[in-house]
Amino acid sequence: MERTVAAHLVFKTVAETKVALAIAVARNPGYTSFDETLSVTTGGEQIPLTELSDHHGGRFHYMEFAEPTEVTVDYAATVRGFAEPDETSLMELIRYVRPSRYAESDRLLPTSYAEFGGLQGEELLFAVRRWVNGELRYVSGSSRGTDGAVETLLNRRGVCRDYAHLAISLLRAKNVPARLAAVYAPGLSPMDFHAVAEAHIDGAWHVIDPTGLAPRDSMLRITAGRDSSDTAFLSTVGGSLSLKEMKVIATVNGELPAEDPDKLAVIR
Repeated sequence: MERTVAAHLVFKTVAETKVALAIAVARNPGYTSFDETLSVTTGGEQIPLTELSDHHGGRFHYMEFAEPTEVTVDYAATVRGFAEPDETSLMELIRYVRPSRYAESDRLLPTSYAEFGGLQGEELLFAVRRWVNGELRYVSGSSRGTDGAVETLLNRRGVCRDYAHLAISLLRAKNVPARLAAVYAPGLSPMDFHAVAEAHIDGAWHVIDPTGLAPRDSMLRITAGRDSSDTAFLSTVGGSLSLKEMKVIATVNGELPAEDPDKLAVIR
């Protein structure tokens, strides 16, 4: 499979702003070929970048701005073939079964046990996906950046990250390690960066997309973590910025793969 992705961002910073950018495709082994470009400019001049390695092949690009400025980011990648399965340590399984900032599995434990009883393995995975999909309405702009899984369940609506946080919380409450993956998702409409859940069952990480908005077999990982606090595509670690423009593209060469939500799938 050949997949082509791109992202265009424009943002304005205040003085002494430090930025972490997570829009590059994860560099996991196994791809037949991997070609990418990344340009970050202000006033037509290239900005020095520091590439930092994150979990699961993810990469952050770090930059600093001493003076207020407008920054333009252009990223493009063409990837052929498939990545190898993500290896998992015992420490990661422990990390991803704990409650986290946006995935309050401890508060949702009674809900998870009431709804999913003695379900385990892939049967639990599919049941959680169906339940979250049926309980929530996808409403663009309906959630705040501070909303976690509990708030999402109370409001019964959200966007992709909210769907993923709720699924992750319900799975962790049943002692299934689960994490959030930020991905490029060919076929997604409207096109944007996308968030899905991954659960560790039968010795591997399997992806579920409770929104049902894109085929999982064509998704490309950007990064993964406990929840969206680990995977934001643009964040400050000092100062502040305002996002002015954003455009995301994700396509496959040929037809999109068929999606069957009741079959196991992995991000590769």
